[in-house]
Amino acid sequence: MSHTPHELHEEFPELAEKISDLKQADAHFARLAEEYHEINRRIHRAETNVEPIEGLAEGELRKQRGALKDEIYRMLTTPA
Repeated sequence: MSHTPHELHEEFPELAEKISDLKQADAHFARLAEEYHEINRRIHRAETNVEPIEGLAEGELRKQRGALKDEIYRMLTTPA
């Protein structure tokens, strides 16, 4: 298990500029990115035992992060 945060700009380095642009131009995208960021922080705090949580709860957070990441990637790669 990695204890490295999965920040969006690190997950999609080739799309970092588009991430920044969409955060400013698209309120829905900005909300998804903020939700991803918050869940990602919670997972990282659990992994590093800063704020430990039960294993099933951490697994559920990972599923939520994955679904958000998929939706964000779709929005980043779908032509306007």
